[in-house]
Amino acid sequence: MIFGDPFQIQQCMSDTKAKHLEALLETMFGVKVIITGDAFVPGERSVIIMNHRTRMDWMFLWSCLMRYSYLRLEKICLKASLKSVPGFGWAMQAAAYIFIHRKWKDDRSHFEDMIDYFCDIHEPLQLLIFPEGTDLTESTTARSNDFAEKNGLQKYEYVLHPRTTGFTFVVDRLREGKNLDAVHDITVAYPHNIPQTESHLLHGDFPKEIHFHVHRYPIDTLPTSKEDLELWCHRRWEEKEERLRSFYQGERNFYFTGQTVIPPCKSELRVLVVKLLSLVYWTLFSPAMCLLIYSYSLVQWYFIIIIVIFVLQERLFGGLEIMELACYRFLHKQSHSNAKKNA
Repeated sequence: MIFGDPFQIQQCMSDTKAKHLEALLETMFGVKVIITGDAFVPGERSVIIMNHRTRMDWMFLWSCLMRYSYLRLEKICLKASLKSVPGFGWAMQAAAYIFIHRKWKDDRSHFEDMIDYFCDIHEPLQLLIFPEGTDLTESTTARSNDFAEKNGLQKYEYVLHPRTTGFTFVVDRLREGKNLDAVHDITVAYPHNIPQTESHLLHGDFPKEIHFHVHRYPIDTLPTSKEDLELWCHRRWEEKEERLRSFYQGERNFYFTGQTVIPPCKSELRVLVVKLLSLVYWTLFSPAMCLLIYSYSLVQWYFIIIIVIFVLQERLFGGLEIMELACYRFLHKQSHSNAKKNA
């Protein structure tokens, strides 16, 4: 993860696991995914902004990216508590996701360090941000409407008022680092059941359908000033509110926009093959590892040591992504020092 290309190992691991989860959703649990709007340009560098209808929107988006982009390019801004989840949180640390406390004075420096790192290594990046900051519930809607009333804004029913500070900072920083081609504005909707939390999925309540509507905005069409960029983001959310109102009060699809289903950059046959291979791999790999752990004390001790290392490194250093960043800075500094000596 640290030596050589810093993303090669973690990209492979996170990419295969994400494909396995989406294969389970679509193949085993029958989730249908429908995408309308603008096409992705495969491999382009972008910021993805999306309304936060459920706590699991970020995972459901993988079905969209699996067809229209590359899962390995995606990074997600998530609340910091998720990094401590055993196994899953450790994988997200290894994938260099950006964990935030949702307090700008605490998050700004970390945002700056991570984004500068992505720009320095010239790695194509698709960064998913939820400007609303949390998922849509009765309590969060009430807080959003209180904010709207105090500031003379429209009250929303289908979205929350976005927090624009992080969004404008990320766009400006990536643009300065010449690591941004476009902003993808995605609206997600669930026409039937809406599994709000992880517990719904654990109880077998999977969404029957997920609809994604994509708007692609080339970076040169976005405003350059912070104030205008904030206003731009607010206007996108006004459009989302109306789009979702038409969705839920109408035929529960996005075809009313006049844009049909966009053709995937990867054929459905290829996607099916990838999903089946992921299912076969993880179906064989997982029980094989359990058998090894059960049968050999050496393997048991290996996993115990790995778990202890993951727990300790987070408490001592803050997470794998922080260690990766620190190692990069050290090696980068060393290479510059050696270059000066040889000059």
